[in-house]
Amino acid sequence: MSNTRPLSPHLGIYRWRVNMLQSTLHRLTGLFLCLGALLVAWGLIAAATGESAWHTFAWFCSSWFGVLLLILWTWSLLFHLCNGIQHLARDMGKNFGPPTRDRTRNPVYWATGWMVIGVSVLLTLVVWVALALQTGGSL
Repeated sequence: MSNTRPLSPHLGIYRWRVNMLQSTLHRLTGLFLCLGALLVAWGLIAAATGESAWHTFAWFCSSWFGVLLLILWTWSLLFHLCNGIQHLARDMGKNFGPPTRDRTRNPVYWATGWMVIGVSVLLTLVVWVALALQTGGSL
C-alpha cells in the first residue's frame, strides 16, 4: 500500500485557525508585557528621582509613540487576562467531552477564541475612553 503523506508534517499543510492565532498572540503579548514592565520601572524611577526626570517620562508617555505603546500594552494585558480565563475554563474540561468531538461542527473553542480577541479589544477601548473622559479628553 502506497503512502503519499509526508513523513513529517510541515506548517504548510495546516489551515490557520483562531487557536493558532491565540497561541501566537499569547506569546507575543507576554513578551510585550515584559517590555511594558520596563516602562513602569522607568516611571517609578523617574517619580523617585525628581521633577525633571518625571517631566521627561510624562513627555514621552504623552507623545504619540508613548500613547501608542500604552494602548498596546493595555491591550496586551487585557488579552493575556482574557486568554488566561479561557484557559482556566478549558482546564476544567468545559466542552471537551464526546458530544463536542463529533466533527460535524466547529469546535467550541474556535468561537470562544474569537470572543477572547473581541472582548480584549472592547475592554481596551472601554479603558481608554474612560481615561479620556476622566482627563477631559487630553491624553
